[in-house]
Amino acid sequence: MCYAYFGSEPPFPSMCGSRLLGPRHKARRGGGPGADVSASVLQSELDLEKGLEMRKWVLSGILASEETYLSHLEALLLPMKPLKAAATTSQPVLTSQQIETIFFKVPELYEIHKEFYDGLFPRVQQWSHQQRVGDLFQKLASQLGVYRAFVDNYGVAMETAEKCCQANAQFAEISEVMSNVLISPHACLSTALLYKPVDRVTRSTLVLHDLLKHTPSSHPDHSLLQDALRISQNFLSSINEEITPRRQSMTVKKGEHRQLLKDSFMVELVEGARKLRHIFLFTDLLLCTKLKKQSGGKTQQYDCKWYIPLTDLSFQMVDELEALPNIPLVPDEELDALKIKISQIKSDIQREKRANKGSKVMERLRKKLSEQESLLLLMSPSMAFRVHSRNGKSYTFLISSDYERAEWRESIREQQKKCDFSLTSVELQMLTNSCVKLQTVHHIPLTINKEDDESPGLYGFLHVIVHSATGFKQSSNLYCTLEVDSFGYFVNKAKTRVYRDTTEPNWNEEFEIELEGSQTLRILCYEKCYNKMKMTKEDGESADKLMGKGQVQLDPQTLQDRDWQRTVIDMNGIEVKLSVKFTSREFSLKRMPSRKQTGVFGVKIAVVTKRERSKVPYIVRQCVEEIERRGMEEVGIYRVSGVATDIQALKAAFDVNNKDVSVMMSEMDVNAIAGTLKLYFRELPEPLFTDEFYPNFAEGIALSDPVAKESCMLNLLLSLPEANLLTFLFLLDHLKRVAEKETVNKMSLHNLATVFGPTLLRPSEKESKLPANPSQPITMTDSWSLEVMSQVQVLLYFLQLEAIPAPDSKRQSILFSTEV
Repeated sequence: MCYAYFGSEPPFPSMCGSRLLGPRHKARRGGGPGADVSASVLQSELDLEKGLEMRKWVLSGILASEETYLSHLEALLLPMKPLKAAATTSQPVLTSQQIETIFFKVPELYEIHKEFYDGLFPRVQQWSHQQRVGDLFQKLASQLGVYRAFVDNYGVAMETAEKCCQANAQFAEISEVMSNVLISPHACLSTALLYKPVDRVTRSTLVLHDLLKHTPSSHPDHSLLQDALRISQNFLSSINEEITPRRQSMTVKKGEHRQLLKDSFMVELVEGARKLRHIFLFTDLLLCTKLKKQSGGKTQQYDCKWYIPLTDLSFQMVDELEALPNIPLVPDEELDALKIKISQIKSDIQREKRANKGSKVMERLRKKLSEQESLLLLMSPSMAFRVHSRNGKSYTFLISSDYERAEWRESIREQQKKCDFSLTSVELQMLTNSCVKLQTVHHIPLTINKEDDESPGLYGFLHVIVHSATGFKQSSNLYCTLEVDSFGYFVNKAKTRVYRDTTEPNWNEEFEIELEGSQTLRILCYEKCYNKMKMTKEDGESADKLMGKGQVQLDPQTLQDRDWQRTVIDMNGIEVKLSVKFTSREFSLKRMPSRKQTGVFGVKIAVVTKRERSKVPYIVRQCVEEIERRGMEEVGIYRVSGVATDIQALKAAFDVNNKDVSVMMSEMDVNAIAGTLKLYFRELPEPLFTDEFYPNFAEGIALSDPVAKESCMLNLLLSLPEANLLTFLFLLDHLKRVAEKETVNKMSLHNLATVFGPTLLRPSEKESKLPANPSQPITMTDSWSLEVMSQVQVLLYFLQLEAIPAPDSKRQSILFSTEV
């Protein structure tokens, strides 16, 4: 946890901002043990050389910051001499005592750092890898006693300076002029400049840590820097131990105990427009800021948009729901178009890397990628998180996950039990300025901000079995939902059935969840509320009560072998048992012909229709009929996963031509029937659009002339084998009828194309595209992503055509003949 104190005493975080990073493993390649050893030695030499070079850059940065710090100390000292001279006259601006209190130990600090700067500058100018600087840092650390005296006086100095600003217009004017020139407009000298030495102690310790990290243990400086770091850290620890007990016994009224608890980028809804904000939750207030654009792009700065004291903050309740603003939703088509653009740009970047083209091209592509990813993150969230202030103002954020909303609400409510509040305009300015140093989330979550060797996430299918849960204190109606991240935001992917009146639900339900660069699986456990009198909706959310939430990281190495991995997720006393298994998209959609020709799954469609003497396979007709009977208004039909055990039971029944299959279907969840239909098409040994014609469809959909495109696509469609064509036309009419209920089932033509496109078009493959190297993570290339997008576009094209002049006589016979 990083601490930030504002007010009468200074902050001294212990190594605030440091992060623990896991080792990154990279596969080595070579011609044998000798090659490995020589490569290892060469790599070690390169690493050593790089480390020594980094020393110079770290020291250059230290010099630059020392120069800035000295200018701040000079700014503090500049009015000191005339103020002292005036103190002996008949009309003093400040008394000698006030001057001594405000500027206590500042001259000594200036001399210490001037000596340090003057000693370091020539050594960096005449740089060599053998150059020593450790003695300078050791001497600087030994003089921390002056800082201790400054710290002990800091609170009194701040209070005196503020009182003098209020009581003496001349001093207030001097203070403001100095601050405007050197720091920022409308800041008081006392708050803007007196804070600098306080901040410097922590920064110096962090800098020492960085310098030591890039100093080899064999270098003469190493032991000296270790000693300096030890002294600095001990000094910070002693200060923290000394002041923390006193702080905890105080209120927040003078800003003495303000810590950053949580921060995140969020989308705020402002007069119907989506705005990207950085939100900071402190121990006593919620602060909404906007990241300012910098002309030079060097340092970040924040503008305060608004803040709410936690003592004045409340959440949206049910009787206020009508006041919720209309949330402008972005059509799925637009979001997927953005995804296509992002995938195309990523593909271009990879191509440029391989070709070693100029940096200007790469810079342009990266800028374009950043713009498109930012737009997607801005447009995607649609779940309202609304906060109110006691003064009557309300603010609405749009987020993508109930998990995230619950996290924020829990953090705020927990802190509201123990907070008090007071904030002056000066403190608000200081607080906003400090956000750059305090932030824990440094970048908008874009892939452009990731390092090249960071995992791009998993692409493919995650099979999840939700087994059971324990730890509930009273019998309830319980269910779980599953979320995964996709393109930087979270999406709800599956929901278990409601297990009624129990403290130990046993769902044992399996789901297949599609992953698009996913890195995290979240599970949320709810109590279903059937009693409308007990509903307490907040922010327009479901009335069901969130009982617990947890998440698990999807590690490519752990999931590599495609075996089930069992895990238990702890949710503050509630434990949910899960099993997960990952299959890459390449492997999952690899079409495997059935070894027996008696069933229907994995058997050529022409063989099945000939055997059945039908135009369209019986399984397709039965599933469509049942879905049209009771599933047309089911939210997310075809998108929400069905229970895997039910789907496998139906598959087995169709394969053995079970006469009772229609009875089985009538008793099953409709999502399982939808899943069975998708599974049938996915397991065809050849896609419905055939291997032969697949490349032609991919080329046809890319044509820009609409007339040429229509002619090409229709001719290709009519060239399909009869069983394939008639089955597709039958399915097409059904999907269009499903989309007619879009306002209820939320399944547009585009959503349906996304679900069925790869299933109907993905070509069969002779061999798996899985990586040969078992240590290489299973991911999906951007070219593969583009291929999937193309498959979606082909199906969407036919869904959007008003009419297909396919053989009408055949079509009529499909739709109206009792033969089918």
